[in-house]
Amino acid sequence: MPRASDSLHDALPLLALKILARRGPLHGYAITRQIEAISGERLRPEEGSLYPALHRLEEAGWVSAQWVVTGNKRRARVYAITAAGERQLRATEARWRRASAAILQVLQRA
Repeated sequence: MPRASDSLHDALPLLALKILARRGPLHGYAITRQIEAISGERLRPEEGSLYPALHRLEEAGWVSAQWVVTGNKRRARVYAITAAGERQLRATEARWRRASAAILQVLQRA
């Protein structure tokens, strides 16, 4: 039986791209906090899942990353969505919406 954390793991790249597209460049912790806040704390990405997902997105060319010094003088790696990431987001989001609608239809009609 799939766990909620399994579904989140699969959706994490999509969620990170969506957050970056809407909110602009953010560091990993801020992305995590956005996902938690928007989901009403129902989704809680683990640090061990988010950073590998961000690294894979960077390797694919869908996000760029740079080190910055924050207002409190700490170094943070900030991620921004690229044009290729915007295209990937549109395609992936459309697939998730179709799949979610089909699953919901089965759940309602079964």
